[in-house]
Amino acid sequence: MIAIDAHAGGEPGRVIVSGVEDVPGATMFEKMRHIATCHDDLRLRMLREPRGYPAANCNLVLPPTDPTAAAGFVIMEQVEYPLMSGTNTICVATVLIDQGMVEVKEPVTSFTLETPAGLVHAKAHVVGGRARGVTFENVPCFAMQLDAPVEVPGLGTVSVDLAYGGMIYVIADVAALGLHLTPDEARDLVRVGECIKAAAREQVPQCHPERPELVGPTIACLVGPASGPHADRRNAVVVSTGALDWRQPDTWTGVLDRSPCGTGTCAQMAVLHARGQLPLDHDFRSEGILGTVFTGRLVAEARVAGHPAVVPTITGTAWVTGHTRFVLDPEDPFPAGFTIGDIWGAGTGPRAPMDNL
Repeated sequence: MIAIDAHAGGEPGRVIVSGVEDVPGATMFEKMRHIATCHDDLRLRMLREPRGYPAANCNLVLPPTDPTAAAGFVIMEQVEYPLMSGTNTICVATVLIDQGMVEVKEPVTSFTLETPAGLVHAKAHVVGGRARGVTFENVPCFAMQLDAPVEVPGLGTVSVDLAYGGMIYVIADVAALGLHLTPDEARDLVRVGECIKAAAREQVPQCHPERPELVGPTIACLVGPASGPHADRRNAVVVSTGALDWRQPDTWTGVLDRSPCGTGTCAQMAVLHARGQLPLDHDFRSEGILGTVFTGRLVAEARVAGHPAVVPTITGTAWVTGHTRFVLDPEDPFPAGFTIGDIWGAGTGPRAPMDNL
């Protein structure tokens, strides 16, 4: 199995380009469900030690089911199979160009990718055969609930927004929490984000109007002021690495998204638009915990099951970091990998991956 490692804005995105056969499914969503129910060992092997680590993500490139798409891919994370991911989309698009798996044209290469969430149109700025930046048009995104009060153990009442940006997010402002979104606060940010997410899922659960099996929130976004004039807002997205019980926040473990987070930025833009604070065709520069920036833009209004929505684009850059041939020795005692609490926290492994599908 051959995989190309990359990162977008600091967030790692491994891309499996060969060595895995196609799987049944009339859509990429169905292919994702088949992998999750029949071949979840692939996700565990790639994301757990010794091949992975808590912040790792992995993408499996597959033949598309839609004839307009150049390629399809399934996204694999520590506790779920997201329908969509911005950093992973940027990594996949960059790797496809790097490997010549799509027709490459300079200065702009355009193609469509099929994700479990739907078709995503990508446009890459290419120099010397390499992608120097990728802009993709996300699926329609929308605010689900604004200014919802949730009672969070140890924090009291926290006002949150809930939105779909390709995943269902709970969004909270850190100003009232005494945090500043700096790397040295990573441990506190993860704990606060996991606690808010668990409380929101318990008290204000959300369901995608067209996919009732997609419930959340499954991911938290903490927002605050940008660190300088180069960005409009700073965020820290908290990604779970395991949980023992949704109702017991102390059992949750997680890591920070190292990038500005593509779907998190889309969810933020949907909320700002719903509040009348972000019109169409205006740049929204979203800064991550490392100071890297994605540029978002709302390009159209839409409707999802009668619900007002917006169509966002995200622009960012990925860098290839390695080419690896992965093997599995038949005598390996850990064919699906392992987790140990010194870096994975209290949880000893992800929950059942199809709980939200």
